[in-house]
Formats: sequence, C-alpha cells, structure tokens
Amino acid sequence: MSNQQLIKSAHIWALTLVLACGLLAMAGKAGVMIQNQNSNQNSNSNSNSNSNSNSNTATHNQNHNMNMNKSANRNSGTSATGAQAGMGNLNSHDRDFLMDAAIGGLEEVELGRLAAQKGSSEAVKQFGQRMVDDHGNANTELMTLATSKGITLPTALDAKHQKDVTKLSAMSGAAFDRAYSKMMLSDHKKDVSEFEKQSTRGTDPDLKAFAAKTLPTLQEHLQMARALPGNEGTGGSGQRSTNRNMSDNSNMSGGNSNMNSNSNRNRNRNSNSNKNNNGNSNNSNRP
Repeated sequence: MSNQQLIKSAHIWALTLVLACGLLAMAGKAGVMIQNQNSNQNSNSNSNSNSNSNSNTATHNQNHNMNMNKSANRNSGTSATGAQAGMGNLNSHDRDFLMDAAIGGLEEVELGRLAAQKGSSEAVKQFGQRMVDDHGNANTELMTLATSKGITLPTALDAKHQKDVTKLSAMSGAAFDRAYSKMMLSDHKKDVSEFEKQSTRGTDPDLKAFAAKTLPTLQEHLQMARALPGNEGTGGSGQRSTNRNMSDNSNMSGGNSNMNSNSNRNRNRNSNSNKNNNGNSNNSNRP
C-alpha cells in the first residue's frame, strides 16, 4: 500500500472516530436533558400536588370556618330572638307591671328586713318579717314566670328604691317605726290598685293569674299597715263619711216628710174652713 493510501485511510478513521465521539456526546446530552425534564416534571407534579393539597386544605378550612360561623350566627340569632319573642308577647302595660312588681317586691323584702331588725315596736317587727316571707315567695314565683317567657328581671334595687332603704337605715326607735309605717301604707295602697287593674285588664293570662292570686295577700297587708304605729284610724275615714252622708239624707227625708204632713194638715183646715163659711152663708140666706 502506498503512502497516499495510508494517509487517506487514516483520515477516514479519524473522521469516523470524531463522528463517533460526536454521536456519543450528543447521546449523553440528550440523556441528561431527558433526566432533567423528567426531574422537572416530577418536581412540577409534586409542586402541583402540594399546591392542590394546600388549596384543598385551605378550602376545607374556609368551609369549616364558614359553617362554624353560620352555626354561631344561628345560635346567637336564636337566643336573641327568644328573648325578644318573650318581651314581644307582652304589651307595654304588662311589661310595666312585670318590672314594677319585681322591683317593688325586692324593696319590700329589703325594708322588711330592716323593720324586723330595727323596729322598736313588736307590731313593726312582726309586720317586717311578714313582708320578708310573703314578698319573698311572690318574688320567686314572679321570677319563675318571667324566666319561662325568656325575660330577665332585676335582682337588685335601682337608685330610686335604694334611696328609700338608705333613708330608713339611718333612722331608729319611734322615728323609724313612724316612717316605715307611713311608707308601707302608701306602698300597699298603690300595690293593691295596680294588682287589681292587672287582674282585670291585663292581656297576658299568666300575669293576670299571678296578680289575682297575689291580690288578697296585698289587701291583707294593707289592712295590717293601717294598724301600724302612726297609721291608726286611717282605714275607717271613708266609712265614717258615708255614714254621715246617710244620716244627712235620712234627716232630709224626715224633714220633707214633716213638711208634707204639715202641708196636708193646712189644706185640711182650709177645706173645713171653707165648708163652714159656705154653711153659714146658706143659713143666712134662708127666710
């Protein structure tokens, strides 16, 4: 083989080797790219999966929170509506009576405790204890009634009624007895009037029944209050006035009867006189 043929053969082998190396390099790059692509796809897939999972978790949490808020709103709305419904079933007169009876009953119990402790007379002490017992029982019954209607009653005195308790707390002896007796007489006159109205004009049947049931006890309290120190003789003034009016009417009737009788007697005398005159006149005309 000549030199030229050897050189040409070497060139061919060199080109073949270069081509083979190039093909191997290209194949290696392609493999790396495919791996990277697969890795990126897996990464993207995992990322999407995590994103979807987080999104689903967030959505679930949002839905859960929304459901909890809806439930809370429903419960809150139901509670508020129940209280409003309870008050809404009562008209203004019934509501006023309910609140006044509650606060008035609390005051009677507080003042009754003071009287039982500070009263100088036995009558005041006994009356005060009676107020604690009777009004305490009535307060409990009224509280139960109000609760059944979804209404909350006051459990402490307001400033106006607390002022009365504070005023009496500063007194003692006979002065305390007189002030307490006068207050009880005034309060129970008002109580009897209000409970009579509620028992006949009230709209709510339960409040009407409560007023009718409690009224006889309050009327008894009023009679007892009239007999307390300083209040004696206050209960019969109306009856005495009625008796005086009846006596006056009776006297007037008697006077009218006497006047009518006198008038009739005068007419009879005049008639007899006229008869006598006519008789005398006729006799004088005879021959």
